[in-house]
Amino acid sequence: MNDALTESLQGFVAAARRRLGEGMAALRTAYEARPHTGNMLKGRATLVDDEIVRLWHDCAMPADAAVVAVGGYGRGELFPASDVDLLILLPKAADAALQGKLSGLVSALWDMGLEIGHSVRTIDECLVAAADDITVQTSLLEARLLTGDGRLFELLNSLFRDGLDLRTFYKAKLLEQEQRYARFNETPYALEPNCKESPGGLRDLQMLGWIARAGGLGRSWRDLARRRLITGSEAGELRNVERFLQHLRIRLHLLTGRSEDRLLFDHQEKLARILGIEPTATRRASEVLMQRYYVTAKMVMQLNTVLLQNYGSVIFPDRGAAITVNPRFQVVRELLDIRHEDVFEREPAALLECFLLLQQRSELKGMTARTLRALWINRNRVNAAFRARPEHRALFLQILQQKRGIVRSFRRMNEYGILSRYIVPWRRIVGQMQHDLFHVYTVDQHILMVLRNMRRFTMGEHAHEYPLMTRLIIGFERHWLLYIAALFHDIAKGRGGDHSTLGMADAREFCTQHELPTEDTELVVWLVEHHLTMSRVAQKEDTSDPEVIQRFADTVGEERRLTALYLLTHADVRGTSPKVWNGWKGKLLEDLFFATQRLLRGATPQAALGLDDRLEDTRRLLRYHGLRPGVENTLWDHLDPVYFMRHSAEEIAWHTRLLYYRSDSPEPVVKARVAEDEDGVQVMVFTRDQRDLFVRLTGFFGRMGFSILDAKVHTTRHGFALDSFMLQDPGQRASYRDIVTLIEHELAVRLQQQGAPERPARGRMSRHVKHFPISPEVSIRADEAGRHHVLSLTAADRPGLLFDVASVLADHGIRLHTAKIATLGERVEDTFLLTGQALNQDALVLKIEREILDRLQT
Repeated sequence: MNDALTESLQGFVAAARRRLGEGMAALRTAYEARPHTGNMLKGRATLVDDEIVRLWHDCAMPADAAVVAVGGYGRGELFPASDVDLLILLPKAADAALQGKLSGLVSALWDMGLEIGHSVRTIDECLVAAADDITVQTSLLEARLLTGDGRLFELLNSLFRDGLDLRTFYKAKLLEQEQRYARFNETPYALEPNCKESPGGLRDLQMLGWIARAGGLGRSWRDLARRRLITGSEAGELRNVERFLQHLRIRLHLLTGRSEDRLLFDHQEKLARILGIEPTATRRASEVLMQRYYVTAKMVMQLNTVLLQNYGSVIFPDRGAAITVNPRFQVVRELLDIRHEDVFEREPAALLECFLLLQQRSELKGMTARTLRALWINRNRVNAAFRARPEHRALFLQILQQKRGIVRSFRRMNEYGILSRYIVPWRRIVGQMQHDLFHVYTVDQHILMVLRNMRRFTMGEHAHEYPLMTRLIIGFERHWLLYIAALFHDIAKGRGGDHSTLGMADAREFCTQHELPTEDTELVVWLVEHHLTMSRVAQKEDTSDPEVIQRFADTVGEERRLTALYLLTHADVRGTSPKVWNGWKGKLLEDLFFATQRLLRGATPQAALGLDDRLEDTRRLLRYHGLRPGVENTLWDHLDPVYFMRHSAEEIAWHTRLLYYRSDSPEPVVKARVAEDEDGVQVMVFTRDQRDLFVRLTGFFGRMGFSILDAKVHTTRHGFALDSFMLQDPGQRASYRDIVTLIEHELAVRLQQQGAPERPARGRMSRHVKHFPISPEVSIRADEAGRHHVLSLTAADRPGLLFDVASVLADHGIRLHTAKIATLGERVEDTFLLTGQALNQDALVLKIEREILDRLQT
């Protein structure tokens, strides 16, 4: 372009930017005064249309070219901060001069303040791209001419439509949806969902529109109702849920000033206020908003399933005749179908039978649209009279006892409102959020995730994941009882009071109504009562103490209960969040399980901890590594039984191999290695005991950004500290193997310098903690034996927390023996075993507690 044209274009761009800003401000004012999604979405599209057309002509683009809106913009809908997707359509490949013009055009669009996504193609190039990419096909379905050569655009449209294979397109969109669902764990019930991309979001509705356009089935929900693909009421429901999701997305864009589609904690309370949602006596406004969102997403998924199946019956009309299953059901196109419209009215038991048939017949891929619709309409028939009938109770227990499809059946029963009517307490937890900072699902979805984890233990194809769990559950008679315990373990969440105690009553009522034997009922009720016990003992108590194991064994009472509790605990912890479970927690639970099992089988408390076996296993490992018999005694003579009880055979062997020839080393020995499951780093520190050593170590690890998962502090008989740590990098900034050498070198240097402890940076408070703060709690109590004191604290996790606690203890001359670090998402529940003269004075204990609280709150 010449200079005069460039100067002219600059003036146009400045004016266009001003017009767009003023126009958007007017749209926002009008929307906030009278919220109407159509006015906002179509209004912004029209506003952008006008400026693009003006610019096209101002740039004197060729008369035989065209500019085309595609994607959502082509549909005539633009959210406040959405990208503007354009296709510049050319009759032939651009020469150098035209390429310069096109470059200036696109640059001008960006300068106007528009986020542009563009492609420059000929018709042939469009058709080739569409053949290779389902995304291009989808965007061309909604293409809309803005300005330019209309005949060129119509030719593209005609050739594209002629070449579109509807069946291939339909299958590709189904696969695309499955892949998208998999990215979001197939659930809309995450605590911070994406209102566009998550299951049940706007993308599900848009996909229905794309397939309808591709098949010429209609361009609106009303069109689909006219073709009897959905009912009139379903068309109204689709419009309502679409409006709600559109309002949410519009508000998010206006609130954040950017293309933000995630309902983050940062935005939920503000959105609720903007939408006029008020808090209740027991729930925040944000919780009311999110429960409404989950109900909407659930409805979207239901209608999405119905419409996709009806599309399939139109697109694939030749899939064979119906096959009769029984007087109530038949199979149509690999889907379970009701034989008569009033089946559920005449025979209510069919409301459960349909789920049982899906489990029993492996060829079935789901239910037909009319079956799902009838199921939803008749869900209220599951009432007190329905629940009281013995044949219905027998059907429900059969569903729990099938060899396949249990989790899928319960997900379906939850989605279609059957589960919340059959198990009445379930109603309160549907869509109920959990703000404890380590659960990432609503209560009902967490329970279904625990059921899924428990179920996977029984499946051969998943035996490689947790082989011990598989072995235990296969040998567990009537293991389906564990599924009932899973269903009820958190069912009383959010009612106030102890949810374990309240859940016991619900579980007992269910078992009694279903006439389970007394032994089975007591097992289920006991599991609900104690579902948190094993995790608490493993993560918070000193499991190297025989008395701790004895108390836990007394609580369990028998090996069958121990096995059941171990399986439930494992499934429960893994079902909270992918971030909460790690190999270290698995090892803590496993060690507690085996120690308790030995005790229940008749071993003494000392033998239950396997000390003799551990020493024998350690010697075997040392021989395997080439060490001569007896060389270990040089080090072991300095170690007391407590050390051997707190460390595994593999850990003792590792320490011994590193220290047997330098048990009096004048220089610190620091060694690190990647954990067996490669999910952290183990560090051993051996040095002459010194003041503030633990404080200095925690400060060093904190400055490196590590979380300390476990710490074992031991002082040898000859005055050396032998401390062990399990570390994890929450951000996984580098390979653990790359970090090992750095830790060994840097920490050894710091220990030799013997400088004052250096406090790590505090770091930023996480979003979760900011919006759902945790009030720290600290208590110091003498243990039952009276030999030690136990410090327990609960607080929001942050860098430097352990350093602050250790500093206070060091200031009062208190010696720390063991630290049990339980990090649950953003929450820590830590337990420390202490000794020291100050702990014998109540006034000083109170002072120490207050000092730690002050550190945690600053």
